[in-house]
Amino acid sequence: MSAFTHDELKSQDRKHHLHPFTDFAEYQKSGGRLFSSAEGIYITDAEGNVLLDGFSGLWCTNLGYSQPRIVQAVTKQLERLPYYNSFFNCTNEAAAALAGRLTGIAPAQFKHVFFTSSGSEANDTNIRIVHRYFDLIGKPKKKIILGRENAYHGSTIAAASLGGMADMHKQFQPLPYIYHVQQPYWYELGGDLPPDEFGVQAAMSVAEKIDELGAENVAAFIGEPVQGAGGVIIPPDSYWPAVQRVLDEREVLFISDEVICGFGRTGQWFGCEHFGTRPDLITFAKGVTNGYQPLGGVLVGDRIADVLTSRGGEFGHGFTYSGHPAACAAGLATLDLYEELDTPGYVKGDIGPYWAERWKALGDHPIVGEVRTLGMLAALELVRDKPSRARLEAEHKAATHCRDAAAEAGLVVRAVKDSIISAAPLVCTKEDVDTLIERLVIALDETARHYGINTPS
Repeated sequence: MSAFTHDELKSQDRKHHLHPFTDFAEYQKSGGRLFSSAEGIYITDAEGNVLLDGFSGLWCTNLGYSQPRIVQAVTKQLERLPYYNSFFNCTNEAAAALAGRLTGIAPAQFKHVFFTSSGSEANDTNIRIVHRYFDLIGKPKKKIILGRENAYHGSTIAAASLGGMADMHKQFQPLPYIYHVQQPYWYELGGDLPPDEFGVQAAMSVAEKIDELGAENVAAFIGEPVQGAGGVIIPPDSYWPAVQRVLDEREVLFISDEVICGFGRTGQWFGCEHFGTRPDLITFAKGVTNGYQPLGGVLVGDRIADVLTSRGGEFGHGFTYSGHPAACAAGLATLDLYEELDTPGYVKGDIGPYWAERWKALGDHPIVGEVRTLGMLAALELVRDKPSRARLEAEHKAATHCRDAAAEAGLVVRAVKDSIISAAPLVCTKEDVDTLIERLVIALDETARHYGINTPS
Protein backbone atom coordinates (compact mmCIF):
# COMPACT_ATOMS: atom_id res chain seq x y z
CA MET A 1 0.00 0.00 0.00
CA SER A 2 2.85 2.39 0.79
CA ALA A 3 6.60 2.65 0.44
CA PHE A 4 6.75 4.23 3.92
CA THR A 5 7.59 2.31 7.07
CA HIS A 6 5.14 2.53 9.96
CA ASP A 7 7.38 5.05 11.73
CA GLU A 8 7.60 7.16 8.57
CA LEU A 9 3.82 7.03 8.16
CA LYS A 10 3.29 8.21 11.73
CA SER A 11 5.71 11.05 11.10
CA GLN A 12 3.93 12.00 7.85
CA ASP A 13 0.62 11.91 9.69
CA ARG A 14 1.84 14.23 12.45
CA LYS A 15 3.26 16.68 9.93
CA HIS A 16 0.45 16.78 7.39
CA HIS A 17 -2.83 15.25 8.59
CA LEU A 18 -5.33 17.47 10.42
CA HIS A 19 -7.54 15.09 12.40
CA PRO A 20 -11.16 15.63 13.48
CA PHE A 21 -11.70 16.64 17.11
CA THR A 22 -7.97 16.80 17.82
CA ASP A 23 -5.68 19.27 19.56
CA PHE A 24 -3.45 19.98 16.58
CA ALA A 25 -0.56 21.43 18.61
CA GLU A 26 -0.53 18.47 20.98
CA TYR A 27 -0.75 15.98 18.10
CA GLN A 28 2.24 17.60 16.40
CA LYS A 29 4.27 16.75 19.49
CA SER A 30 2.93 13.39 20.57
CA GLY A 31 1.26 11.83 17.54
CA GLY A 32 -1.23 9.02 17.95
CA ARG A 33 -1.97 5.38 17.33
CA LEU A 34 -1.71 4.04 13.77
CA PHE A 35 -4.11 1.19 13.06
CA SER A 36 -3.17 -1.21 10.30
CA SER A 37 -5.64 -4.11 10.25
CA ALA A 38 -8.78 -5.58 11.77
CA GLU A 39 -10.54 -8.91 12.07
CA GLY A 40 -13.84 -9.80 13.68
CA ILE A 41 -14.33 -7.30 16.50
CA TYR A 42 -10.60 -6.66 17.03
CA ILE A 43 -8.32 -3.97 15.59
CA THR A 44 -4.52 -4.11 15.39
CA ASP A 45 -2.14 -1.16 15.50
CA ALA A 46 1.22 -0.77 13.79
CA GLU A 47 3.05 -2.01 16.90
CA GLY A 48 1.07 -5.24 16.87
CA ASN A 49 -1.23 -4.41 19.80
CA VAL A 50 -4.64 -6.03 19.42
CA LEU A 51 -7.64 -4.26 20.94
CA LEU A 52 -11.24 -5.35 21.31
CA ASP A 53 -13.22 -2.59 19.62
CA GLY A 54 -15.80 -1.70 22.23
CA PHE A 55 -16.94 1.26 20.17
CA SER A 56 -17.73 -0.27 16.77
CA GLY A 57 -15.29 2.06 15.03
CA LEU A 58 -17.32 5.21 15.62
CA TRP A 59 -20.74 3.70 16.34
CA CYS A 60 -20.79 2.17 12.83
CA THR A 61 -19.12 -1.25 12.39
CA ASN A 62 -22.12 -3.02 13.90
CA LEU A 63 -21.23 -6.30 12.18
CA GLY A 64 -17.50 -6.10 12.87
CA TYR A 65 -14.61 -5.99 10.46
CA SER A 66 -14.88 -9.35 8.69
CA GLN A 67 -17.80 -9.15 6.30
CA PRO A 68 -16.55 -10.23 2.86
CA ARG A 69 -20.02 -10.03 1.32
CA ILE A 70 -20.03 -6.26 1.78
CA VAL A 71 -16.56 -6.03 0.24
CA GLN A 72 -17.66 -8.18 -2.69
CA ALA A 73 -20.81 -6.11 -3.26
CA VAL A 74 -18.80 -2.89 -3.37
CA THR A 75 -16.15 -4.40 -5.63
CA LYS A 76 -18.75 -5.74 -8.06
CA GLN A 77 -20.47 -2.35 -8.20
CA LEU A 78 -17.19 -0.51 -8.78
CA GLU A 79 -16.41 -2.81 -11.67
CA ARG A 80 -19.83 -2.32 -13.25
CA LEU A 81 -20.75 1.31 -12.52
CA PRO A 82 -18.36 3.07 -10.14
CA TYR A 83 -20.24 6.36 -10.17
CA TYR A 84 -23.08 8.30 -11.63
CA ASN A 85 -25.05 11.17 -10.14
CA SER A 86 -28.65 11.16 -8.98
CA PHE A 87 -29.42 14.68 -10.23
CA PHE A 88 -31.88 15.59 -12.99
CA ASN A 89 -34.12 12.49 -12.89
CA CYS A 90 -31.21 10.02 -12.97
CA THR A 91 -30.65 7.03 -10.70
CA ASN A 92 -28.74 3.76 -10.49
CA GLU A 93 -29.76 0.23 -9.65
CA ALA A 94 -28.21 0.12 -6.20
CA ALA A 95 -29.74 3.42 -5.07
CA ALA A 96 -33.18 2.47 -6.34
CA ALA A 97 -33.02 -0.92 -4.66
CA LEU A 98 -31.72 0.46 -1.35
CA ALA A 99 -34.44 3.11 -1.20
CA GLY A 100 -37.02 0.36 -1.40
CA ARG A 101 -35.26 -1.82 1.16
CA LEU A 102 -34.92 0.99 3.70
CA THR A 103 -38.58 1.95 3.49
CA GLY A 104 -39.39 -1.72 3.96
CA ILE A 105 -37.76 -1.84 7.40
CA ALA A 106 -38.73 1.67 8.52
CA PRO A 107 -41.93 2.50 10.43
CA ALA A 108 -45.00 2.40 8.21
CA GLN A 109 -45.24 6.16 7.64
CA PHE A 110 -41.91 6.25 5.77
CA LYS A 111 -41.98 5.53 2.04
CA HIS A 112 -39.35 7.97 0.72
CA VAL A 113 -35.58 8.41 1.16
CA PHE A 114 -33.15 11.22 0.38
CA PHE A 115 -29.53 9.97 0.24
CA THR A 116 -26.44 11.80 1.50
CA SER A 117 -22.91 10.75 2.39
CA SER A 118 -23.11 11.33 6.15
CA GLY A 119 -25.35 12.06 9.09
CA SER A 120 -24.17 15.67 9.07
CA GLU A 121 -25.35 16.14 5.48
CA ALA A 122 -28.58 14.35 6.33
CA ASN A 123 -29.32 16.77 9.16
CA ASP A 124 -28.55 19.70 6.87
CA THR A 125 -31.07 18.13 4.50
CA ASN A 126 -33.63 17.92 7.29
CA ILE A 127 -33.50 21.69 7.71
CA ARG A 128 -34.04 22.21 3.99
CA ILE A 129 -36.94 19.72 3.91
CA VAL A 130 -38.64 21.19 6.98
CA HIS A 131 -38.42 24.76 5.71
CA ARG A 132 -39.59 23.77 2.24
CA TYR A 133 -42.53 21.81 3.65
CA PHE A 134 -43.86 24.71 5.70
CA ASP A 135 -43.38 27.14 2.81
CA LEU A 136 -45.45 24.87 0.58
CA ILE A 137 -48.32 24.51 3.06
CA GLY A 138 -48.53 28.26 3.57
CA LYS A 139 -46.79 28.59 6.94
CA PRO A 140 -43.55 30.34 5.99
CA LYS A 141 -43.03 31.77 9.50
CA LYS A 142 -42.28 28.28 10.81
CA LYS A 143 -38.48 28.32 10.60
CA ILE A 144 -37.23 27.71 14.16
CA ILE A 145 -35.83 24.29 15.03
CA LEU A 146 -35.26 23.10 18.59
CA GLY A 147 -32.42 20.82 19.65
CA ARG A 148 -31.11 19.79 23.05
CA GLU A 149 -28.14 20.82 25.12
CA ASN A 150 -25.26 18.32 24.92
CA ALA A 151 -26.74 16.66 21.83
CA TYR A 152 -24.63 15.84 18.77
CA HIS A 153 -26.09 15.99 15.26
CA GLY A 154 -22.96 16.38 13.13
CA SER A 155 -20.13 18.78 12.37
CA THR A 156 -21.18 20.95 9.44
CA ILE A 157 -22.29 24.48 10.36
CA ALA A 158 -25.96 23.50 10.18
CA ALA A 159 -25.62 20.12 11.88
CA ALA A 160 -23.38 21.48 14.64
CA SER A 161 -25.90 24.28 15.17
CA LEU A 162 -28.60 21.68 15.66
CA GLY A 163 -26.38 19.98 18.22
CA GLY A 164 -25.97 21.43 21.66
CA MET A 165 -22.25 20.96 22.22
CA ALA A 166 -21.12 24.18 23.92
CA ASP A 167 -17.42 23.69 23.15
CA MET A 168 -18.21 23.34 19.45
CA HIS A 169 -20.37 26.47 19.46
CA LYS A 170 -17.47 28.51 20.86
CA GLN A 171 -15.57 27.96 17.60
CA PHE A 172 -18.17 29.19 15.09
CA GLN A 173 -21.38 31.22 14.85
CA PRO A 174 -24.39 28.87 15.10
CA LEU A 175 -27.43 29.44 12.93
CA PRO A 176 -29.74 32.02 14.53
CA TYR A 177 -32.99 30.09 14.10
CA ILE A 178 -31.90 27.11 16.21
CA TYR A 179 -32.55 27.02 19.95
CA HIS A 180 -31.75 24.43 22.61
CA VAL A 181 -33.65 22.97 25.54
CA GLN A 182 -32.76 20.86 28.56
CA GLN A 183 -31.36 17.38 28.02
CA PRO A 184 -32.92 14.42 29.89
CA TYR A 185 -29.72 13.65 31.85
CA TRP A 186 -31.10 12.53 35.20
CA TYR A 187 -27.81 11.59 36.89
CA GLU A 188 -26.27 15.01 36.25
CA LEU A 189 -29.34 17.25 36.45
CA GLY A 190 -32.07 15.36 38.29
CA GLY A 191 -30.98 16.10 41.84
CA ASP A 192 -33.44 14.55 44.29
CA LEU A 193 -36.22 14.13 41.73
CA PRO A 194 -37.32 10.57 40.88
CA PRO A 195 -36.30 9.73 37.29
CA ASP A 196 -39.85 9.72 35.88
CA GLU A 197 -40.65 13.08 37.45
CA PHE A 198 -37.43 14.50 36.07
CA GLY A 199 -38.24 13.04 32.62
CA VAL A 200 -41.54 14.94 32.49
CA GLN A 201 -39.77 18.10 33.67
CA ALA A 202 -37.19 17.79 30.88
CA ALA A 203 -39.98 17.24 28.35
CA MET A 204 -41.77 20.33 29.60
CA SER A 205 -38.70 22.40 28.70
CA VAL A 206 -39.62 21.63 25.08
CA ALA A 207 -43.17 22.93 25.67
CA GLU A 208 -41.92 26.02 27.46
CA LYS A 209 -39.51 26.93 24.68
CA ILE A 210 -42.13 26.44 21.96
CA ASP A 211 -44.61 28.58 23.89
CA GLU A 212 -41.97 31.25 24.48
CA LEU A 213 -41.06 31.44 20.78
CA GLY A 214 -44.61 30.89 19.51
CA ALA A 215 -45.80 27.63 17.99
CA GLU A 216 -46.53 29.54 14.78
CA ASN A 217 -42.75 30.09 14.47
CA VAL A 218 -41.41 26.67 15.53
CA ALA A 219 -41.03 24.12 12.75
CA ALA A 220 -39.40 21.07 14.30
CA PHE A 221 -37.68 19.43 17.23
CA ILE A 222 -34.67 17.14 16.70
CA GLY A 223 -33.48 14.52 19.15
CA GLU A 224 -31.52 11.30 19.31
CA PRO A 225 -33.50 8.51 20.99
CA VAL A 226 -30.39 8.11 23.16
CA GLN A 227 -27.86 10.95 23.21
CA GLY A 228 -24.82 9.01 22.07
CA ALA A 229 -21.85 11.35 21.88
CA GLY A 230 -23.30 13.29 24.81
CA GLY A 231 -22.56 10.31 27.05
CA VAL A 232 -25.14 7.59 26.23
CA ILE A 233 -27.86 9.61 27.96
CA ILE A 234 -30.82 7.22 28.18
CA PRO A 235 -33.90 9.26 29.07
CA PRO A 236 -36.34 8.23 31.81
CA ASP A 237 -39.31 6.22 30.56
CA SER A 238 -41.58 9.23 31.04
CA TYR A 239 -39.59 11.52 28.74
CA TRP A 240 -40.38 10.55 25.15
CA PRO A 241 -44.15 10.05 25.59
CA ALA A 242 -44.34 13.51 27.13
CA VAL A 243 -42.25 15.06 24.35
CA GLN A 244 -44.42 13.44 21.68
CA ARG A 245 -47.56 14.88 23.30
CA VAL A 246 -46.00 18.35 23.41
CA LEU A 247 -45.09 18.23 19.71
CA ASP A 248 -48.48 16.88 18.66
CA GLU A 249 -50.36 19.54 20.62
CA ARG A 250 -48.32 22.36 19.07
CA GLU A 251 -48.09 20.99 15.49
CA VAL A 252 -44.29 20.80 15.58
CA LEU A 253 -42.50 18.20 13.45
CA PHE A 254 -40.24 15.60 15.06
CA ILE A 255 -36.85 14.60 13.60
CA SER A 256 -35.48 11.39 15.13
CA ASP A 257 -31.70 11.33 14.65
CA GLU A 258 -30.97 7.60 14.36
CA VAL A 259 -27.37 7.82 13.16
CA ILE A 260 -26.31 5.93 16.30
CA CYS A 261 -29.52 4.17 17.36
CA GLY A 262 -30.54 2.83 13.96
CA PHE A 263 -30.11 -0.68 12.52
CA GLY A 264 -30.54 -2.76 15.63
CA ARG A 265 -28.44 -0.93 18.20
CA THR A 266 -31.38 -0.64 20.64
CA GLY A 267 -32.94 -4.01 19.80
CA GLN A 268 -35.29 -2.49 17.21
CA TRP A 269 -34.56 -1.40 13.66
CA PHE A 270 -34.79 2.20 14.88
CA GLY A 271 -34.63 3.70 18.34
CA CYS A 272 -37.91 5.56 17.88
CA GLU A 273 -39.62 2.15 17.80
CA HIS A 274 -38.18 1.29 21.20
CA PHE A 275 -39.49 4.51 22.74
CA GLY A 276 -42.78 4.57 20.84
CA THR A 277 -42.35 7.97 19.20
CA ARG A 278 -43.80 8.92 15.81
CA PRO A 279 -41.19 10.94 13.92
CA ASP A 280 -41.79 12.81 10.68
CA LEU A 281 -38.15 12.49 9.58
CA ILE A 282 -35.47 9.92 10.47
CA THR A 283 -31.77 10.65 10.06
CA PHE A 284 -29.61 7.60 9.32
CA ALA A 285 -25.95 6.89 8.50
CA LYS A 286 -23.07 4.86 10.03
CA GLY A 287 -24.53 1.36 10.51
CA VAL A 288 -26.38 1.44 7.18
CA THR A 289 -23.17 0.25 5.48
CA ASN A 290 -21.44 -1.20 8.55
CA GLY A 291 -18.98 1.67 8.10
CA TYR A 292 -17.60 0.12 4.92
CA GLN A 293 -18.67 3.07 2.74
CA PRO A 294 -19.79 6.62 3.57
CA LEU A 295 -23.58 6.79 3.30
CA GLY A 296 -26.34 8.64 5.10
CA GLY A 297 -29.77 9.93 4.42
CA VAL A 298 -33.22 10.98 5.53
CA LEU A 299 -36.32 8.83 5.70
CA VAL A 300 -39.18 11.20 4.92
CA GLY A 301 -42.58 10.60 6.46
CA ASP A 302 -45.76 10.61 4.43
CA ARG A 303 -47.22 13.92 5.59
CA ILE A 304 -44.08 15.72 4.39
CA ALA A 305 -43.40 13.56 1.33
CA ASP A 306 -46.98 13.89 0.08
CA VAL A 307 -46.51 17.66 -0.05
CA LEU A 308 -43.01 17.63 -1.56
CA THR A 309 -43.97 15.17 -4.28
CA SER A 310 -47.22 16.83 -5.29
CA ARG A 311 -46.39 20.53 -5.45
CA GLY A 312 -43.63 23.10 -5.37
CA GLY A 313 -41.59 22.18 -8.43
CA GLU A 314 -37.88 21.37 -8.19
CA PHE A 315 -36.35 20.76 -4.76
CA GLY A 316 -33.12 22.75 -5.03
CA HIS A 317 -30.92 20.57 -2.87
CA GLY A 318 -28.51 17.68 -3.36
CA PHE A 319 -24.96 16.35 -3.19
CA THR A 320 -22.57 15.00 -5.80
CA TYR A 321 -22.50 11.66 -4.00
CA SER A 322 -26.22 11.39 -3.16
CA GLY A 323 -27.12 7.77 -3.89
CA HIS A 324 -23.53 6.81 -4.75
CA PRO A 325 -23.79 3.35 -6.36
CA ALA A 326 -20.89 1.75 -4.45
CA ALA A 327 -22.12 3.09 -1.12
CA CYS A 328 -25.65 1.90 -1.84
CA ALA A 329 -24.31 -1.52 -2.84
CA ALA A 330 -22.63 -1.67 0.56
CA GLY A 331 -25.93 -0.71 2.15
CA LEU A 332 -27.81 -3.49 0.36
CA ALA A 333 -25.28 -6.12 1.44
CA THR A 334 -25.34 -4.81 5.00
CA LEU A 335 -29.14 -4.96 5.17
CA ASP A 336 -28.99 -8.53 3.83
CA LEU A 337 -26.75 -9.48 6.74
CA TYR A 338 -28.88 -7.68 9.35
CA GLU A 339 -31.96 -9.51 8.12
CA GLU A 340 -30.32 -12.93 7.79
CA LEU A 341 -28.77 -12.65 11.26
CA ASP A 342 -31.93 -11.06 12.69
CA THR A 343 -29.66 -8.50 14.30
CA PRO A 344 -32.42 -6.51 16.04
CA GLY A 345 -33.86 -9.73 17.47
CA TYR A 346 -30.44 -10.94 18.60
CA VAL A 347 -29.81 -7.66 20.39
CA LYS A 348 -33.25 -7.51 21.98
CA GLY A 349 -33.64 -11.12 23.06
CA ASP A 350 -30.14 -12.55 23.45
CA ILE A 351 -26.96 -10.49 23.60
CA GLY A 352 -28.58 -7.25 24.78
CA PRO A 353 -29.93 -8.70 28.06
CA TYR A 354 -26.59 -10.39 28.75
CA TRP A 355 -24.77 -7.12 28.00
CA ALA A 356 -27.04 -5.30 30.45
CA GLU A 357 -26.49 -7.93 33.16
CA ARG A 358 -22.71 -7.78 32.90
CA TRP A 359 -22.60 -3.98 32.81
CA LYS A 360 -25.02 -3.51 35.70
CA ALA A 361 -22.76 -5.64 37.91
CA LEU A 362 -20.13 -2.91 37.49
CA GLY A 363 -22.36 -0.68 39.60
CA ASP A 364 -20.77 -2.33 42.66
CA HIS A 365 -17.33 -1.00 41.74
CA PRO A 366 -16.22 1.71 44.20
CA ILE A 367 -15.76 4.39 41.52
CA VAL A 368 -18.96 3.68 39.52
CA GLY A 369 -21.87 5.94 40.47
CA GLU A 370 -24.38 4.87 37.81
CA VAL A 371 -24.63 2.30 35.02
CA ARG A 372 -26.84 2.94 31.98
CA THR A 373 -27.59 0.37 29.30
CA LEU A 374 -29.98 -0.07 26.39
CA GLY A 375 -29.51 -2.64 23.67
CA MET A 376 -25.79 -2.60 22.91
CA LEU A 377 -25.18 0.85 24.41
CA ALA A 378 -23.68 1.43 27.86
CA ALA A 379 -22.26 4.14 30.09
CA LEU A 380 -20.57 4.32 33.50
CA GLU A 381 -20.50 7.48 35.62
CA LEU A 382 -17.17 7.72 37.48
CA VAL A 383 -17.29 9.13 41.00
CA ARG A 384 -15.24 9.46 44.18
CA ASP A 385 -18.30 9.32 46.42
CA LYS A 386 -21.52 7.59 45.37
CA PRO A 387 -24.09 9.36 47.61
CA SER A 388 -22.90 12.87 46.74
CA ARG A 389 -21.91 11.98 43.14
CA ALA A 390 -18.63 13.85 43.70
CA ARG A 391 -16.26 13.35 40.80
CA LEU A 392 -12.77 11.86 40.95
CA GLU A 393 -10.99 14.90 39.52
CA ALA A 394 -11.73 18.27 37.98
CA GLU A 395 -11.95 18.83 34.22
CA HIS A 396 -13.08 15.24 33.56
CA LYS A 397 -9.52 13.90 33.73
CA ALA A 398 -10.49 10.65 35.44
CA ALA A 399 -12.53 9.33 32.52
CA THR A 400 -9.65 10.06 30.15
CA HIS A 401 -7.31 8.20 32.50
CA CYS A 402 -9.70 5.23 32.58
CA ARG A 403 -10.06 5.22 28.79
CA ASP A 404 -6.29 5.12 28.39
CA ALA A 405 -5.99 2.35 30.99
CA ALA A 406 -8.59 0.38 29.03
CA ALA A 407 -6.52 0.74 25.86
CA GLU A 408 -3.49 -0.57 27.73
CA ALA A 409 -5.63 -3.55 28.76
CA GLY A 410 -6.62 -4.16 25.12
CA LEU A 411 -10.02 -2.45 24.96
CA VAL A 412 -11.36 0.56 23.06
CA VAL A 413 -13.95 2.60 24.96
CA ARG A 414 -14.63 6.32 24.97
CA ALA A 415 -14.45 9.02 27.63
CA VAL A 416 -17.19 11.67 27.65
CA LYS A 417 -16.81 14.15 30.51
CA ASP A 418 -16.93 11.91 33.62
CA SER A 419 -18.37 8.89 31.83
CA ILE A 420 -16.97 5.84 30.11
CA ILE A 421 -19.20 4.82 27.21
CA SER A 422 -19.29 1.79 24.94
CA ALA A 423 -21.18 0.63 21.84
CA ALA A 424 -19.71 -2.73 20.94
CA PRO A 425 -20.45 -4.55 17.66
CA LEU A 426 -23.88 -6.15 17.52
CA VAL A 427 -22.33 -9.49 16.55
CA CYS A 428 -20.61 -9.87 19.92
CA THR A 429 -20.98 -13.26 21.60
CA LYS A 430 -21.41 -13.66 25.35
CA GLU A 431 -17.75 -14.63 25.50
CA ASP A 432 -16.85 -11.37 23.73
CA VAL A 433 -18.90 -9.41 26.28
CA ASP A 434 -17.13 -11.25 29.10
CA THR A 435 -13.76 -10.27 27.64
CA LEU A 436 -14.84 -6.65 27.27
CA ILE A 437 -16.01 -6.48 30.89
CA GLU A 438 -12.87 -8.18 32.20
CA ARG A 439 -10.67 -5.62 30.45
CA LEU A 440 -12.84 -2.75 31.60
CA VAL A 441 -12.58 -3.92 35.21
CA ILE A 442 -8.79 -3.85 34.87
CA ALA A 443 -9.08 -0.22 33.76
CA LEU A 444 -11.50 0.68 36.56
CA ASP A 445 -9.25 -0.93 39.18
CA GLU A 446 -6.20 0.89 37.86
CA THR A 447 -8.11 4.19 37.83
CA ALA A 448 -9.27 3.65 41.42
CA ARG A 449 -5.69 2.94 42.54
CA HIS A 450 -4.50 6.06 40.73
CA TYR A 451 -6.93 8.15 42.81
CA GLY A 452 -6.18 6.35 46.06
CA ILE A 453 -9.43 4.40 46.29
CA ASN A 454 -9.34 0.82 47.51
CA THR A 455 -10.87 -1.92 45.39
CA PRO A 456 -11.95 -5.42 46.44
CA SER A 457 -9.05 -7.87 46.24
